[in-house]
Parts: sequence; structure tokens; C-alpha cells
Amino acid sequence: MRSAGGGHKSGVVRNSTLKVWDTVGIVPGVLNAVTPELLAQAKSLGFSDRQIAHLTGSTEDAVRAERKKLGLVPSYRLVDTCAAEFEAYTPYYYSTYDRGDDEVKGNTAKKVMILGGGPNRIGQGIEFDYCCVHAAFALKEDGFETIMVNSNPETVSTDYDTSDKLFFEPLTLEDVLHIYEREKCWGAIAQFGGQTPLNLALGLQKNGVNIIGTSPQSIEIAEDRKLFAAMLHKLNIPQPPNGLATNEHEALEASKKLGYPVLVRPSFVLGGRAMQIVYSDAELSHYMKFAVEASPERPVLVDKFLEDATEVDVDCITDVGQFRGEHSTFNIQHSTPNEGTIVIGGMLEHIEFAGVHSGDAAMVLPPHTLSQKVINTIRDYTHAMARELKVIGLMNVQYAVKGETVYVLEVNPRASRTVPFVSKAIGFPLAKLAAKVMAGKILKELGFTEEIWPKYWAVKESVFPFNRFHGQDILLSPEMRSTGEVMGLDADLGIAYAKSQMAANAPLPTGGKVFISVSDAHKAEAVDVAKEFVRLGFELIATGGTAAVLEKAGLKVQRIFKVSEGRPNAVDLMKNKEIQLVINTPAGQQPRADEIKIRTTAVYTGTPIMTTISGAKAAALGIAALKKSGYAVKTVQEYH
Repeated sequence: MRSAGGGHKSGVVRNSTLKVWDTVGIVPGVLNAVTPELLAQAKSLGFSDRQIAHLTGSTEDAVRAERKKLGLVPSYRLVDTCAAEFEAYTPYYYSTYDRGDDEVKGNTAKKVMILGGGPNRIGQGIEFDYCCVHAAFALKEDGFETIMVNSNPETVSTDYDTSDKLFFEPLTLEDVLHIYEREKCWGAIAQFGGQTPLNLALGLQKNGVNIIGTSPQSIEIAEDRKLFAAMLHKLNIPQPPNGLATNEHEALEASKKLGYPVLVRPSFVLGGRAMQIVYSDAELSHYMKFAVEASPERPVLVDKFLEDATEVDVDCITDVGQFRGEHSTFNIQHSTPNEGTIVIGGMLEHIEFAGVHSGDAAMVLPPHTLSQKVINTIRDYTHAMARELKVIGLMNVQYAVKGETVYVLEVNPRASRTVPFVSKAIGFPLAKLAAKVMAGKILKELGFTEEIWPKYWAVKESVFPFNRFHGQDILLSPEMRSTGEVMGLDADLGIAYAKSQMAANAPLPTGGKVFISVSDAHKAEAVDVAKEFVRLGFELIATGGTAAVLEKAGLKVQRIFKVSEGRPNAVDLMKNKEIQLVINTPAGQQPRADEIKIRTTAVYTGTPIMTTISGAKAAALGIAALKKSGYAVKTVQEYH
């Protein structure tokens, strides 16, 4: 959304930066060699400060300082959201370096800038947009003028009636600083747009932006592996054994100490991008060579992977940083360590074992298998970390529970993907409350001080785009792949799960045939699952290896060929609608061609498929509940 030839992300730059720079008449090298006229021309042609800094061997800060010294700043043009039919009360703006009047209307209101999530893509959840919108609504209620910065036309945050002003701009340090300074904002919120604005927080603060809510320094502690480990050591909170690697050799050494399997990932990533569980030196070497660019500035994190652990997500809201932060809103000189309120909004137990990205995992609120001791430990750890990080607003923690031991996987002192789900499940708008806390209010003042433990079950299930990507395997991993989520609510856990499956995937069948094909590691558990389906009235179908195990357990099984052996096989039966449910767990880290064909055919034929034993058990629970009592429909409001 920039005028022709204007703006600093134009198509011209994408073609060839150096070629366009050459047309301006400058040989790359020194910033001092760039005349004011040429700098203005470069900005008009679409060069960002960072690009100019790279080409002149300078820094982005130096280029910005030179520009501002010359008075070279963008002007903002208006997009009339009402097409001149009547007055637009909520216009939005785009920047340009072309000559012309600045069309932004000035005023003296106290302004808060909200940084959105940027372009939507897999890994950048729309849930963050929900949080930004609620923040705008909440701050309006409290008398602030809200300034939304986002560059995605397909979101609610960029609707003309969400905020007081919308700047349709990229989420970069340069663009955000221009808007903040132009609007003379009182503060900016980086906590609601996900990882994208969070990565800008420290740079914005260094350039004079008042980041309200949790301080960028606390965010840095949570993001930096060494600082985070030091904090956990101080609080006596365990985390899985881990290490850092800046090259292949260091990664192999770390894995040797930890023992396989290990979870490897780059630091500061979005949606678990390039995150992987590896089981051997060969897999790790391949990962380090082709999946990431490791360096001392961008180390790869290497964690011991806890197999068969239960993962738990916790969302909490707190105002303790208001009392204990360096820039305390209340300026309390003698506050006690227990000043402030921490409220856990929700504990969500993952249905899949640890290793599936939290954006993809099915979850249950409240937890349904955790002991009271584990729940109390999770609560204690969450409170301790919120106080230590001086959190103001929202915080998300991911735990892994192995037996009765609780490990912290990561802490995000920001809004998370589960905030909208938790808010709807418990009936309290956490993002709205958090925005008001960040702007200076406390939870006692807002009337939210007690943890809500629902007397019903809320199941979150993810929605995937697999039917749009022909041949793509549907197995879930640490890298996020979902594009949405649904909720199932009911007083019965089985029914709640069944409702979530109806909304997200194909509905669970109440009769017919179940095809079971599982890895050797899961064959013992598969017997119990198969017995449950037989008890529910289903017939069993399996290929040789699985069939032999089931038959040995005394179960009647219809044997069929593997896909590679001949026909009829599972793919044929699914196409003929002779299979009503598939249970298929992977045989190894490198999926076999047979498995991929079975899983993709299930997607294309609308056949419900479970790729984990825990998912299969949940499906059996849901089917049993459906067969026993059916289901009723109630509105969310009725549950509250």
C-alpha cells in the first residue's frame, strides 16, 4: 500500500538491490559519499535504512541519524475507508517519501501503539490478531487513542473500525519508529503480536519507545538460553538437559553428552520453524548443514527430548511487574515480594505426547490425567517465574511432565496462541484485561483475582491445510503446520473431544471398520486400543505385522495387503468407503512411502485418522460417549 515509486519496500528493491542502487549513481562503500539528494532519491526508490547501511558499510542507526539530520522522513497518506461517500472516522495510512502533504490528523490524545503480527502464514497464528483487537477495544474503553500498526489486509486488526488509526506498514524498526515519533505515542505494546513484534522490543526501547507491559529486558531473559537457565537455577526449577551449538561439531558434542533423541531448533524462531527431533549423528549433521545457519549470534538450541512425556501449556495474567518493575507505575518504595496478583487463566494438557508444536496439538482444559501434586507444582513454578520476570500482562509457559517430575520447556512473557481459546473456555477476556494492566491498572481493580477451574471440559483441536497440499504427509512435529483451531465443550470429556473432531476433521464414526497399522514400539498399546474398539462394536482390519499381534491377543482381524504388496489394500478400502477410521503411527523417523499414501488418502477421502496412540484412545473415549448418550448443543454463554 504505497504510492507508485514511493515507499521503501517497493517491487523495485525485490528485483535487484545493487542494480537499482547503481541507477542512483553511487558506488557502494561509504555513507559519507551519499549526498542528501541521492539519499532522498534512494528512499523514494524504495531503499530501507538497513539496505542503505549494508551497501555503504554503515549501520542502520547511522543512516537513520543522517536522514533525520537532513529532515528526510516519510509523510503519511490517507486511504479513505468510506470512498468519500461520507466522512471516514477511522482512516488508515501508508507512508511515502514522495513529495506531498502529510494527511495524518493531529490531536493531543494519549496514544498507545499496538504492534500486530504482520503477514499471516503458517506459524504466525491468527490468535495473535485476536489479542491485538481486544487490546484496541480495551484501551479505547479506558480513554486512550489506539494506533494499530499491521500489514495484513485479511485480519480484523486492520478493519477500519477496530482502532482509532491504522498504519498499514511493515513491522520493522524503521517503520515503527517513524509512526511512534510522528504520533507522539505515550507507549507501545509488543506483547500481543507474537514473535515478530517481540523481536523488535529491545531495539525500539533503545530508540526511546516506551514499551508498556513486561520489559524488553525480561523478554530477553526468557529468550536467551543462558540467562533463562540461570533464572531457573536460581528458582530451583528443572528443565530438560540442554546445550548450545554454533556449528556442526558443537552440536554433535552436545548431543553426545545429552544422548539421543534431542530436539534442535534455532533461537528466536516463529512457529517452531526449523525445529526437529533427531535420533542420530547423521540426522543431526544433515540438519546443521541444510536446515539452519548457525553462528555465535544465532546459536542452535539442543535439548534432551523427553519421550512419552505429557506436555502442558499454561496461560497466566499478572500485574506483579507494576509493583516490582524498575519503572513501576505505582513507584512503590517498600513493596513486598508478594505484592501484585498472579492468576492462571488455564492449564491445557496436550493429548499428543511432547514433541508436537503447541499450535498443532489437541489440548484439554482443565487437565484430565495430571495428579494434584503435578498441578500444584505447575502452579508454583508459574507464579515463581512470573515474579522473577516482573511480568506485566500475559505470560505463557510450556511444561513437560514425566512421571511426577515437571520440567520447564520454555517461557514466553507475551500473549500466546492459546489465549483466545482459554478466554472463551473460562469466560474472561484475558487479552482485554492484560491490555488494561499494561496501561496501568491492577487485577484487583479489574475484579479478576481468582483462578477459574471450569466444571466442564473444553477441548482444542487444530485445523490443518493438508487437503490443499497434495502428497504432503500429515504427521505432526515440533514445526507448526496448522492454520486454525476449533473448540469442543461438554460436561463429558468424551463428548467434548467428539465435538472438536466434528468441527475440525471428519466426525468420529460410531460403527464400521477400523484399520490399524502401528510401529513396533506401539504394538503392545495398540492391543488395548483394538480391544476397546471391538467392545464398541467395530471390526478390525490390519496388515501382516499388526494383525499377528492382534490375533495373538485373541482378536478377530481381517488381514489385507500392504500398499507395496498388492491389492486390495488400505488405500483401496478407504476409496471404497469400507474403512471408517484409521489408526496409523509412523514406523520410523523417515516415513515409508506406504504410510504416506495411507495418511494422505485418509485426508482426501475424509476418513478420520489418528497418528498417535493417545489420539486413538481419545477417539475411543469420544465414540463410547457418543454411543452412550449422544450429544447436545449449548452456546458458550450458557456454559458461563
